Amino acid sequence: MKRLSIREFVLLSLMIALLIALAYINIPQPAGLSITFNMIPVAIAAITVGPLGGGIVGGAFGLISFLQCFGICGSSAMGAALAQVSPFLCFVQRFFPRLIDGLALGYLFRLLHGRINVPTLCGLIGFLAAFLNTLLFMSALVLLFGNTEYMQNSMAGRGMLTYIVAAVGINGVVEMAVSTLLTGAVGTALYKAGYIKAAKAQ
Repeated sequence: MKRLSIREFVLLSLMIALLIALAYINIPQPAGLSITFNMIPVAIAAITVGPLGGGIVGGAFGLISFLQCFGICGSSAMGAALAQVSPFLCFVQRFFPRLIDGLALGYLFRLLHGRINVPTLCGLIGFLAAFLNTLLFMSALVLLFGNTEYMQNSMAGRGMLTYIVAAVGINGVVEMAVSTLLTGAVGTALYKAGYIKAAKAQ
């Protein structure tokens, strides 16, 4: 297993600290979801440290998301409702999609590094960070909680696909656009500063 350098450890610690700060910044939406930008630190970790970094910060994001169901590190109305149904399934639904997302981003960056110019690749990873987070989160939500009373009330008689499109429409567009732009800019700056060499070496 790859050991983290001091520089990588410090960078991942900063990304986790940023995650905690971002946990208190969200824009609630009528469907119970919120617009958040927590995938940006996960994308930066995946770009700079690779799959290990993406997995660590992605896992931290998932854990923070789960804790929000109990009013720790912010709050989540949807999470609180789902945790009453099953705390275990709520953990699975909130933790594993973010862990998988972080790992996938690290492997994708490593696969494409050297084939696509770095600014474009960083922007692509930022886009995929938000896209995969939404895809995996909503898939787990529907799979694990689709038949619960909470979800049936949220759907209000709409079909599952209609509900998903309505629930993530604004969220998805905003999160993907912001994540693409910020991850592209930050990733490019870190590349120029020499922080992305570690990802290529894994």
